[in-house]
Amino acid sequence: MYYANVNQHSIPASRIITVTGNGKVLARANYAQLQIEVSTQGQSVQETQQENASIMNRVLQSILALNIPRENVQTAAYTIAPLYDFVDGKQVFKGYEVTNAITVKIPDTNQVGSVIDTAVHNGANRISSIQFKIDNADVYYQQALSLALHNAQMKAKTIAETMQLSLHPQPIEIVEEHENGPVLYRYMAMAESTISTPIEQGQMTISATVRVKFQY
Repeated sequence: MYYANVNQHSIPASRIITVTGNGKVLARANYAQLQIEVSTQGQSVQETQQENASIMNRVLQSILALNIPRENVQTAAYTIAPLYDFVDGKQVFKGYEVTNAITVKIPDTNQVGSVIDTAVHNGANRISSIQFKIDNADVYYQQALSLALHNAQMKAKTIAETMQLSLHPQPIEIVEEHENGPVLYRYMAMAESTISTPIEQGQMTISATVRVKFQY
């Protein structure tokens, strides 16, 4: 997002203060999304597919039994790839790998660990990502953006007062800078354990950054 005063070309560059404003708002996610994968290997494509389908069906049924709505489960990827070994410098065919991946939206974030444990117990062998999200994230972002603008104003005011400059209160240019996306967490299936997988979401930080120019 970019705002600029149409008369800024008449302002000498040496009479401009440029500051960066930052704003942060803490919020808790109201749902989680994770990707669950079943990967199988075998000599025959058909047999490997059948084995994979059988395991994934078991995983799906176990997840639905946790009261996860069926519409919250979606296929993310399905791949069939040949596998090779290298023997005496030569490529030797060893079979096929079939991978079926689904994404699961979990309305109750406290249920994430249970969903992971249930999926792994029923045959899933990879949880490739866990993301905590907020349905109304834009509301929090607007709050963070407002804080960032106030932060920029305060910085410009401090600089002007320290340097004894006559600062114009209205900015001549505001540039909204975008932050990186959410952090993904990885989980690989380990040996079966009776201890529940601990998943701590903590609080999410919604950040906004602006670059603002003031005339003095």
